[in-house]
Amino acid sequence: MSDPSDISRMLCGQTGDQTLRNHSIYTQMMETVLSFMKLTTRDQQQDPVLEGQKHSQAIREEEALLGHLMIQLVKHVESVATGGQKFQLSWPSMDSRDNVRGGQQAQSSRQTCQDTFIGYDLSNRGLDISSLYHSSFQDHNTYQRNKYHKENNTLGFINLGTSENKLCVDLLKERLRRSDMNYVDDNLLQYPDWRGQPFLREEVARFLTTYCKAPAHLDPENVVILNGCSSVFSSLAMVLCDPGEAFLVPTPFFSGFIFSACLYAKVELLPVHLDSRVTSANTSPFQLTVGKLEQALFEAKMEGKKVRGLLLTNPQNPLGDVYSRDAFDLHVIVDEIYMLTVFDEAITFHSVLSIESLPDPGKTHVIWGTSKGFGLSGFCFGALYTYNREVASAVSAFGFLHGISGIAQYKLTQLLQDREWLDNTYLPINRFRLQAAHKYITNELKALNVPFLNRGSGLFVWINLKKYLHPCTFEEELLLHRRFLDKKLILSPGKSFMCKEPGWFRLVFADNHLLLRSAMHRFHQVLLEQERDWTRKQLEDAIKE
Repeated sequence: MSDPSDISRMLCGQTGDQTLRNHSIYTQMMETVLSFMKLTTRDQQQDPVLEGQKHSQAIREEEALLGHLMIQLVKHVESVATGGQKFQLSWPSMDSRDNVRGGQQAQSSRQTCQDTFIGYDLSNRGLDISSLYHSSFQDHNTYQRNKYHKENNTLGFINLGTSENKLCVDLLKERLRRSDMNYVDDNLLQYPDWRGQPFLREEVARFLTTYCKAPAHLDPENVVILNGCSSVFSSLAMVLCDPGEAFLVPTPFFSGFIFSACLYAKVELLPVHLDSRVTSANTSPFQLTVGKLEQALFEAKMEGKKVRGLLLTNPQNPLGDVYSRDAFDLHVIVDEIYMLTVFDEAITFHSVLSIESLPDPGKTHVIWGTSKGFGLSGFCFGALYTYNREVASAVSAFGFLHGISGIAQYKLTQLLQDREWLDNTYLPINRFRLQAAHKYITNELKALNVPFLNRGSGLFVWINLKKYLHPCTFEEELLLHRRFLDKKLILSPGKSFMCKEPGWFRLVFADNHLLLRSAMHRFHQVLLEQERDWTRKQLEDAIKE
């Protein structure tokens, strides 16, 4: 079932064209509320699997009707309020994923929905942050409360929505248990250098020099260490932009950028919409070209927006594309966190750090971390490499709030400098397991006749479920997403990546084979139910005609 925030979005962000009379609105609304309460209570009291399957469709219908009636109720109350003042609700927009322009829509919704139901304890900024948090991590928090386990909880949620690499946990546990990881020095227990411990910054510079194929040794003084790549991006947004200024971002893009840009910096992310259609101009789906960037920049200027740069992920998330060298003729922030997830041997990864002559090195900033290639998301490690010492110094200030422990920094240093283990054990096995998991998932998708973009990098597949949407709208995409949730399967809908076309989903495959088999069984069940319901509706419509 969906969160009540879906209703709040309808209250604050949508309008209807019809107005019902007082008694019709109130009567229908109360009847729907009572019916909805009965359904949800019954689901909680009975067996959660059987009853959830039995009533999920009815609940979705009740939710839709309830939301529709509440919209009309709000319109009616506004129209009859005394003194010429509209009655306003304090139910801020909960969907940051609709909010590509860095908080403006949330701000507008909050101002439209002021101080009636909530908000007595939080500031306006607090309301926006709370709304943004709950909408951004709703599925993840649901999963954390009820995780699938092959023995203890086979009916729990399977999460193929969060991009985590769980394929080499055994290798990492073995390496982290070795004796060289157990060293504890007095300095490791004290406050660290806010830029990151010197020994880790030196090792990160050496590591990136080697694996990014940098033409010269990278300088540790240009490295800043924070607790995750999102923290690095958020800090960059703060020091490069004033509130209301913007970055261009090709869509679809990682929705976490929205949260990171909004939380502190209030920076707008202006979409460069890419198209899935292959044409003479678009030689591949979702192709980024300089022309599209120039058009987006022109449109931003016409709107009075000040664009400070371009944000890219390389390899791309969620597409998996590896950009060519020609893509970097602009001022850019490049997130290369997926650098070590290129598993197709026919593909060559090109890091921006490998380019010998950058147009403007002082405006080139690279983000990298160990959560994807190494599967160490729990270490919360992110690194910035920038040729601009002024930027490095400014970002270092955020280490006061977003640093990581000295012991964690020591363990990461030991891991990164063990090149024999990396080159002969971890990286080859990780690449092989990514290939195997990708092959299994793509074979399953082919058997189900589900189109997808076939890339050779990343932890995910970008799949096309447009044929299961009737009609093909974002509203139907959301309903299909909820149907997956009914089956305890989490995928990421395309709208969360600001994809301009409804029907795309990201499916993460970097997990063990047994879990993937269970996930694909649930996936197939949802598609069968979706097709069955559509066929039944067509028959009913034909009979009515």
